[in-house]
Amino acid sequence: QRLLSSAIVFLQQGQEIWLELLAAGSWMEPNTNRQFRKQAILKTRSPKDLQSDNLSRQISITVIEARQLIGLNMDPVVCVEVGDDKKYTSMKESTNCPYYNEVRTRLFFHLSCFMKKCDLTHPHKPSSGCKGYVKCDIAVVGKGDNIKTPHKANETDEDDIEGNLLLPEGIPAERQWARFYVKIHRAEGLPKMNTSIMANVKKAFIGENRDLVDPYVQVQFSGQKGKTSVQKSSYEPIWNEQVIFTELFPPLCKRIKVQIRDSDKVNDVAIGTHFIDLRKISNDGDKGFLPTLGPAWVNMYGSTRQYTLMDEHQDLNDGLGEGVSFRARLLISVAVEILDTTSPEIICSTDVQVEPVSNISEVKRLPWFSVDTWKMEEFFLFGSFLEATMIDRKIGDKPISFEITIGNYGNHIDGVSKSSSVKKKKKEGENQEEENELIQNSSEDEADEDADLTSVSSTPPMKPFITDRNYFHLPYFEKKPCVYIKSWWQDQRRRLYNSNMMDKIADKLVILMHLQDRTEFSVCIRLKMWEKNYIKRSFFIIKHCYHVLLLQDSMGQQAKQIRTQVKKNTVKEKLKLAQNFLQRIRFLADEPQHSIPDVFIWMMSNNKRIAYARIPSKDILYSVVDEETGKDCGKVKAVFLKLPGKKGFGPAGWTVQAKLELYLWLGLNKSRKDFLHGLPNGFEEIRATKMGHGLPPVTLVYDMKQVFQLRAHMYQARSLFAADSSGLSDPFARVFFSSQSQVTEVLNETLCPTWDQLLVFDDVELFGEATELRDDPPIIVVEFYDQDTVGKAEFIGRTFAKPTIKMRDEPYGPPRFPPQLEYYQIYRGNSIAGELLAAFELLQVGQGGRADLPPLEGFTGYLRLTLLFFPIQVLFWGLRDLKRINLAQVDRPRVDIECAGRGVQSALIQNYKKNPNFSTLVKWFEVDLPENELLHPPLNIRVVDCRAFGRYILVGSHAVSTLRHYIYSPPDKSCNNWATQQQSGINSCLCDFFKNEDESDKEKKKKKKKKKGGVEEEEETDERVLDWWSKYFASIETLKEVVYNRELESEYGNFEDWLHTFNLYRGKAGDDDEHALDDDRIVGRFKGSLCMYKVPLSQEITREAGYDPNMGMFQSIPHNDPIHVLVRVYVVRATDLHPADINGKADPYVVIKLGKSEVKDKENYISKQLNPVFGKSFDIEATFPMESMLTVSVYDWDLVGTDDLIGETKIDLENRFYSKFRATCGIASNYSMHGYNIWRDPMKPSQILAKLCKEGKIDGPHYGPGGKVKVKQTEEHLALSVLNHWEEIPRVGCKLVPEHVETRPLLNLDKPGIEQGRLEMWVDMFPMDMPAPGPAIDISPRKPKSFELRVIIWNTDDVILEDDAFLTGEKMSDIYVRGWLKGQQEDKQDTDVHYHSLTGEGNFNWRFVFPFDYLVAEEKIVISKKESMFSWDETEYKIPPRLTMQVWDADHFSADDFLGAIELDLNRFPRGAKTAKQCNLDMIRNEQELPTISIFKQKRVKGWWPFVARDENDEMELTGKVEAELHLVTAEEAEKSPVGLGRNEPDPLEKPNRPDTTFLWFLSPLKAIRYLVCNRYKWLIIKIVLALLLLIMIGLFLYSMPASGLHP
Repeated sequence: QRLLSSAIVFLQQGQEIWLELLAAGSWMEPNTNRQFRKQAILKTRSPKDLQSDNLSRQISITVIEARQLIGLNMDPVVCVEVGDDKKYTSMKESTNCPYYNEVRTRLFFHLSCFMKKCDLTHPHKPSSGCKGYVKCDIAVVGKGDNIKTPHKANETDEDDIEGNLLLPEGIPAERQWARFYVKIHRAEGLPKMNTSIMANVKKAFIGENRDLVDPYVQVQFSGQKGKTSVQKSSYEPIWNEQVIFTELFPPLCKRIKVQIRDSDKVNDVAIGTHFIDLRKISNDGDKGFLPTLGPAWVNMYGSTRQYTLMDEHQDLNDGLGEGVSFRARLLISVAVEILDTTSPEIICSTDVQVEPVSNISEVKRLPWFSVDTWKMEEFFLFGSFLEATMIDRKIGDKPISFEITIGNYGNHIDGVSKSSSVKKKKKEGENQEEENELIQNSSEDEADEDADLTSVSSTPPMKPFITDRNYFHLPYFEKKPCVYIKSWWQDQRRRLYNSNMMDKIADKLVILMHLQDRTEFSVCIRLKMWEKNYIKRSFFIIKHCYHVLLLQDSMGQQAKQIRTQVKKNTVKEKLKLAQNFLQRIRFLADEPQHSIPDVFIWMMSNNKRIAYARIPSKDILYSVVDEETGKDCGKVKAVFLKLPGKKGFGPAGWTVQAKLELYLWLGLNKSRKDFLHGLPNGFEEIRATKMGHGLPPVTLVYDMKQVFQLRAHMYQARSLFAADSSGLSDPFARVFFSSQSQVTEVLNETLCPTWDQLLVFDDVELFGEATELRDDPPIIVVEFYDQDTVGKAEFIGRTFAKPTIKMRDEPYGPPRFPPQLEYYQIYRGNSIAGELLAAFELLQVGQGGRADLPPLEGFTGYLRLTLLFFPIQVLFWGLRDLKRINLAQVDRPRVDIECAGRGVQSALIQNYKKNPNFSTLVKWFEVDLPENELLHPPLNIRVVDCRAFGRYILVGSHAVSTLRHYIYSPPDKSCNNWATQQQSGINSCLCDFFKNEDESDKEKKKKKKKKKGGVEEEEETDERVLDWWSKYFASIETLKEVVYNRELESEYGNFEDWLHTFNLYRGKAGDDDEHALDDDRIVGRFKGSLCMYKVPLSQEITREAGYDPNMGMFQSIPHNDPIHVLVRVYVVRATDLHPADINGKADPYVVIKLGKSEVKDKENYISKQLNPVFGKSFDIEATFPMESMLTVSVYDWDLVGTDDLIGETKIDLENRFYSKFRATCGIASNYSMHGYNIWRDPMKPSQILAKLCKEGKIDGPHYGPGGKVKVKQTEEHLALSVLNHWEEIPRVGCKLVPEHVETRPLLNLDKPGIEQGRLEMWVDMFPMDMPAPGPAIDISPRKPKSFELRVIIWNTDDVILEDDAFLTGEKMSDIYVRGWLKGQQEDKQDTDVHYHSLTGEGNFNWRFVFPFDYLVAEEKIVISKKESMFSWDETEYKIPPRLTMQVWDADHFSADDFLGAIELDLNRFPRGAKTAKQCNLDMIRNEQELPTISIFKQKRVKGWWPFVARDENDEMELTGKVEAELHLVTAEEAEKSPVGLGRNEPDPLEKPNRPDTTFLWFLSPLKAIRYLVCNRYKWLIIKIVLALLLLIMIGLFLYSMPASGLHP
C-alpha cells in the first residue's frame, strides 16, 4: 500500500526524479568473509483490492540499478512482487552497485513514475535504517493512458539521490518514529450473528439465554494488524484495550481500518467496518496537532441486521460499498506519540502490541473533559411522506409501506438485540453508574420512560395504483402519512453545525462558479460579495470548533487574497484558485467525530426490505441559527430509492425503485415545537389518540391544494446511447411529474431525435400555498427508452429538471415567459448518455379554468426561436475501411447527410474496391436554423450500401453534435492590402535569417579565439565523424521540437485542416464506462468536410481570380483522382516493449504493411531486447486512396511456432499527403547538398516556396539583397528561411512540418487501449509523377567502437592488516588487487600477492588489460553474450562503463578476505591524488562536488584512489589506497602497440622492489629462521651477548685477582 500511494503521487506530477519505495526483503548481515544475496521485494495491492476500478491495468517495472547497498562484496538480486506473482532479476556478482536494466514483470494492473530510486529497509528491523537504493522505472497504464517518457541521451550519475526520493507530497525524506495508540473501549447495538434456533438449543443445554455474538475488534494500519480480546456472548461488549502500532511519522498510509468481527470456530465474519482518515484528525500547519480522535462514538454500517447463513451483502460489512443499514457503534480514541530517536524502544521489535487501558469513566478526571460533550440528549426525528411515485412494477402488486430508522431506533424487524446482561450492569457499583451516565445511549428501558411519546417508524401498508406500464404510485393525495422516532445520543451537535456551515459556504461558491450567464465582470462582483458577506459571517460562528479554528486564519486570508486579486483579465486563473479553495472547504466539512448515525428510509413489501435511501443526519439537523441548520432540514426533498449492495449497480440499478417527496426534521425533543414549520401550509394534524395533544401527528390532511398545468416542451436530444445493433436507437421520452406521466412519439433510427413536441399535463394537484410552490417546485423526471419491436423498451438514460412556475395573478410575458430552452445532462448509471434540449413551465389554473391559461400555439413560435437561413455545403471526398455487413462486402455505397429535416445525398460509388472516392466533390442544401448556435440541431451522416432490387443496407452512421466548428467566418479586414502585409512578412523572415547568420558567425569566431588562447580544451566537432545519430542525440539534449514525444497528428490537429475524418459507428454501445468500447463499433470512415454560412455571402469570395462555382467554399483543393506515391518509412527504435517471452524479454522485428504490400524484416530480429534500435528504412509504392492506411507492427520472433504480435500503430497517409501543413517530407532547418544533413525532398526550397506562393495567390517570391550582400548564401537558403517561418505569413501562412522524428504508441487488440511500447519513426512521401528522390538516409545503428583499457596497479598503501603472523602474532596482510569492468565479471584479473605486508604497503607493477566495445553517443559499453548455454543467440547489453578495483587478503587454507573496493565511472570520476597522503575519504564522500574527468577525453591518468568499506555501524571507512594508471587506447592503437598482461611481454613492466620479508615461510624455512633471528630478535640477541660478555669479563676479573690480596 505504501508503494502504491507513493507512485500515484508522482504519476500526477509526471517528473523524472529518484524514487523511494519502502521495500522488504531477506537479508544477511555484512560479513567480509562470505558472499551473500539480497532481495528487494516491492509490494502493492492485488487487483482484487481494487473493487472501485474495473478497468484492466498493466504494470511494468524496470529495475535499472541499485546503489549504496550495505556491504560491498555481494551478489545482489532484486525480487519484484506484484500480488501473487514474483519476478527476479539476474544476479550480479561482487558489487554493491549492481546494474540490471531489466524488465521483470508486466501484469494487468498499474502505477507510474520514471527513473526513480527505492529506499530499502530490513523487513524485521525497520528501525535499522536505510539499506540501500534501487533505481527503477515503474509504469502503470490503463486504457487510453499515455506514459510521458522523457528522452534521455545518456546516463549520468549526478542525480541527487537523497534529495529526490519517491515520497508523497508533504512527506519529508527523514521521518521520525511514532507510536499510534488506538483505544477500544466498548461497542453497542451489535446485531445477532446466529439464528434463533441455535439460541434455543443453547438455552436448552446450558440453561441460560446468551447473546448470539462473540465480538472482537481488529485494527489494521500500514500493513500491520492487531486485535482485541474476544468478548463472549455480548451485544454490548466492553474491552478497554488499546492497539499500539510503531510506524514512521508522517505515515505513508493515511487510513486506519477498524473492524468489529464475530469470532467463530469455522470462519470469523465482519460485523461492521469504519475507516479513520488521519488527515481529517490532524493538522500539519504551524498551529497544527498530531492525529487525535475522541474518545468518540463511530458508527458502522453494512448489510441488513437480519442474520442469514449466506449474506449476499457481506462485502458491505467489510467496508466495500455503501452500507445499507446501521450495524453497531464503537467507542474509540486515537492518539499519536513521537518517539525519541535515541530511545531504546525503537531498537526493540515494532510488532503490534495490545494492552489494557483504564475505564472510560476516568476520562472525566482529565483537565480537558467537558460534561456537555458527553451529555445525553433526547432527539426527535419526524418525517412526512408527501408523495410516493415511480414505484417499480415488479413490486407494485403487493401493499407497500415505508420505514425510517436512525441507529436501531425505529427498526422493528431486526433492530434491537436485547442484551441478557442489562440487569447485571444496573446492579454494579457507583463507578459503573457514572460510566453509564457517560456512554449509555440505546437502552430499551430508557425508551419506556416517556410513555407519552411512542415512536411510530413506519407508514401503514397501502396498495399502489398504476401510473403507466412501468411504474406505480401510492395514493398519497390529501392524506400524508407521518412517522416520528425518539432516540438518545450524546450531544455532538456543535460538530455537525460546523460541518453544515462549511457545506453552505462551499455550496454558495459552487453556485457562483457555475452560473450559466457568468461573465468576467459578474464573476468579479460575485466572488467579492461571497467573501465579504458569507465567509466572514460563517467563520465568526465556526470559532467554536477547535479543529477548524486552527485553519480559519489561513483560509480567511486566502479568501481575501482571491477577492482582491480578481480582475477582468485574471478571471480564469482565479477560478482555479477558487476551485482549490472549494476542495479544502469540502475536506473540512467532513466531520470525523459525530455520534448521531445516518437516517435510513426503507421501502417494505411483505415484511421484506426492498429498496433504501441513506441520508446523513447532519443534513436534516435543526438549529435556531440558519447557517447551522442542515441543508435538507424542514424542507421537502425528492428522494430516490435504490436497491441495496451489488443489486444497485449495472442495468438493474438504473431503474428507479421509488421516488419520494419527503419532509424530514431532526432535533432535540425539547425543541420539537418547530418541526412542522417547513411543511407546505394548509394541513390538519391527525394524531394517534384523541387525548394526545402533545403527540406528533401520524397523518396530515391537506385542505389547501393548487391546480396546475404542466407544459413540457420536448425539443430534441443529442448524442444518445446507441441501443440497437445498427448503432442507432428508436428513442422516445417519458416525462414524470407528480403521479402522472406522458410519452413522446418514437423516432426511428436516430441518436439525435428532434421531437418538437409539447406534452401537456392537466389537473396536476399540488398541496400547500402557491408562494411556497413557486420558490421550490417539485422536480420533473424524464426517462429515455429505445423502442424495440420485440420485448420491452430498453432504458437509455434519465435526467431531472425543475419547471418555471407562473402563478394565476402573474402576467405571462418576458423575461420569464415563455421559458427558454435549456440543456439537461442525461445519465445512464454513472456515465453520460446524452443531452436533452427542452423547456418546462408550470402554470397555475385560476378560477376561470384552463381558458385563462396562455393558448397552446406552435412550438417554434411559442418559444420565440429566431430562425436564420443557412446554406450547408458538403465536401464528399471518399469512404475508407468499410467492413462487411451481414457477411457481404460493401460494393456501391452512398452517403446521406441530414440536418433539421433537410439533407443531401452524395454521388453513388460504382465500385468501392477500385475507387472509394466520390465523383462529385461538393453538394449543398439549405436549412433554417436557430440564430443561437447552441440550439442548432445535430447533423447526421449515414452510409448505406445500394444493393440489388432496390435494397438499401445501413453500413454505419455518425452524428455531428455541434456545427459551430464548421461555420464560415470571413477573414479579418483590418489590413487593407493583403499583398503588402504578406510581402512584409517574407521580408521579416529574411531579416531574421541574416540576423541569425551573423550571430552564428560571431559564435564561431569566439570559439576559435578561445581555442587559440588555450582557454578551451575541447576540440571542435569534426563533421566527418558526424552522422544522422549525432543530430538525433543533439536534438534530444537541446530539447528541440525535432523529436516529438507523441504522434505527429496530435501536433497538427490530425491534419484535418480542410479534410475531416468521421468515424462510422454500428452496433450497440457498451456499458462499461463513459468511454465505452466505441472503437469496436467503428465500421468505417467517411472523409469529407462541412461548411455553413449565413446569407448573403460576401462578394469578395466570388470575385477572386479562379473562383469555381461548382466547388463553393472549397476552392483550391486538389482533385481526388488516384495518385501513385513512393512511401519511405524510417523506423528508428522502439522503447518499453511489452515482454513476449518467459524470460521477460522479446526478440522484436518490424513488419510494414500498406495495402496489399507487406515487408517483413524477420531476418534482422534483435535478440532479447525491449528497447531495440532498428535504424531501418523501407520503400513501398502505393496508390492513394486505395492504399492509404500504413500499419507498422512489431513482432516477437519465436524459434518454434508463430511469431507473436507485440503491438502496432496505424497512420492515415492520405490526410498527411493532402494537408496544407505539407507533411510529405519535413522541412530541414539547414540546406545542405551532401553529408548526413543532405536535403531529402526532390523539390528544392525555392521550388517549394514558389508553389506555396502560387497556391496562396501571393505575388512572388522575389529575391534581393535586402540591404546586405551575402556571397555564400544562395536563393535556396533564403527560401528555406521563409519556409521555416511560413506561419508568420498572413492569411495563408501555417506551420510547415519540420524534419522530425515522431513517437507513436504500439497497441494490441488483445489489450485494447493499453500501450505495449512506443515506436520512434517518420514517414516521407513522394509523388511518382515528380522527380525521383535521392537515396534514403542512412540511419543504421551505430557500431560500437572497440577500445582497450590498460590499468597498471603500481602500489598500495595503508591497507588494513587483517591476519596475524604465524609465529610472532604480528598484524599483516597478504595483499593482492582484483579488477574488472562492470558487465564483464567473468574477465576478472588479479595481481600477484604481496605477502607479509606489515605496513599495508604493497608493490605490484601489474597490468590489467580490458578490451571492450563502446558507444560514444550513448556512453555505454556494449556486451554481446549468451545468457545461458541453452540460448539460441547472443544478447546485447548496454551498461555504463565502470571500472571496479578491489583489495583482498589472500588466505591459503580458507576463503580470501575482502578488504575494500572502489568503483570508477570512466565517463566521470575524480582525478587521482598525487601522493598517498593526499588520498582520503573525501574523494568518495564529496564526489559530486569535486571536478571529474573522463578517460575517453583524458586518455591517460595516474594517481592515488581510496579503497572503502562499511563498518558495523554502516559508516564508510578507509581500508587502503591504490596507485593506479589508466590508459585508454583504440583497437587500432592497441594492435600497433600491444602490451602484455601482468609483467609479460610485450612491453613488460619491471618487477617491484619488494622487501625481503615478502616470502612464504614454509617454502624457505632457513630464510624464515634467519629473518626471525636477525630481524626480529637482533637487538635482543646483541643485548644478551653483551650481557654474557660482561658477566664473563667480571668472572674472569674476579678469577684472575691475586690470592695474596685476599689475605693480609
